[in-house]
Amino acid sequence: LAHVVCFTERERCAGVMSRASGKQRVCYFYDSDIGNYYYGQGHPMKPHRIRMAHNLLLNYGLYKKMEIYRPSPATFDELRKFHSDEYMRFLRHITPDNMGEYTKQMQRFNVGEDCPVFEGLYQFCQASSGGSIGGAVKLNKGTSDIAINWAGGLHHAKKSEASGFCYANDIVLAILELLKHHRRVLYIDIDIHHGDGVEEAFYTTDRVLTVSFHKFGEYFPGTGDVKDVGANAGKYYSVNFPLKDGIDDASYASIFKPVIGQIMQMYQPGAIVLQCGADSLCGDRLGCFNLTIRGHAECVRFVLQQKVPTLILGGGGYTIRNVSRCWTYESAVVLNEEISDDLPYNDYYEYYGPDYKLHYAPSGMENLNIPENLEKIKSKVFEHLRQLQPAPNVTMPAAPPPAAADEE
Repeated sequence: LAHVVCFTERERCAGVMSRASGKQRVCYFYDSDIGNYYYGQGHPMKPHRIRMAHNLLLNYGLYKKMEIYRPSPATFDELRKFHSDEYMRFLRHITPDNMGEYTKQMQRFNVGEDCPVFEGLYQFCQASSGGSIGGAVKLNKGTSDIAINWAGGLHHAKKSEASGFCYANDIVLAILELLKHHRRVLYIDIDIHHGDGVEEAFYTTDRVLTVSFHKFGEYFPGTGDVKDVGANAGKYYSVNFPLKDGIDDASYASIFKPVIGQIMQMYQPGAIVLQCGADSLCGDRLGCFNLTIRGHAECVRFVLQQKVPTLILGGGGYTIRNVSRCWTYESAVVLNEEISDDLPYNDYYEYYGPDYKLHYAPSGMENLNIPENLEKIKSKVFEHLRQLQPAPNVTMPAAPPPAAADEE
């Protein structure tokens, strides 16, 4: 299982067959080095969770149903499609050994505490971004209907600044790739934190509609009020749904489905990017929501019912045994496969004790999102959506060449 064969483009005539049979063609990006990157002792962000999820889905046999690729590392030129040259040069050169020479730049680029310097930092950014860009390329080529990169979803990174454990914004880079072939791209964020870096990148354009459901009020990053709707040509193309502590599956579904349903109708995107941050699950080390894995995955299921090419990404998630459970179950949902609640034996089996189950119950915490308030916010969001022009009709020039990261 450790040596799952990667498909090459030349070996993939089976895709035509699966399309004819109506099955969604799924590709999955995974770099086997990803779990070795280490933010440092006591830091809540642990790339090891991606290796745990991968190992779990291998042992469930889900790998047999997808094309598995090792991403090409995103090149410097690809990263600078969004990020500034100076910031990327800084990330490329800084190491734990030479940090002392970069004190001023570390302050300028917000690297230090939440976003520490660690061994292999630049390679980590290349791997995370390479998987998301690679997934976008597969969707653009039409060789996959759904692409998964659990190492992506790092939504806080800015053009010239690290933020919230994120250094390179793989999501923005993937959306820029999708915009080469699609007039309109929809970005959906179900992480507990506001998707500020992605919203900011596309705040003034109508070619990307961003929608974020997040905890708001004395909570990082502090942005994402319902009143923040975009600007200039992008006015009303940023949608924010602020939430309070303790939201449960039923409340979340009562807002997520109507809002996304309405956006699909009004905006008619050619592609969707879904950020599946798992810090919105109950029991998260940093989060304060009360979603179960099934409730979280219901968002994935609803988005896939829209039958639009979709890129599925990871994000936050700090109780790592629950993150790996969640992303494994969501991989099964993508594949339309039923998997047992009894976890198969795997390399990290001891993490899942004492029950060794896939699903776990929500807590008894109070849901501070009362139905009347959710309805009020939903009404405001719908009011903003009514301001949208009919789906913008961009004249598409000849498509630029795909990014290099589509090589296996």
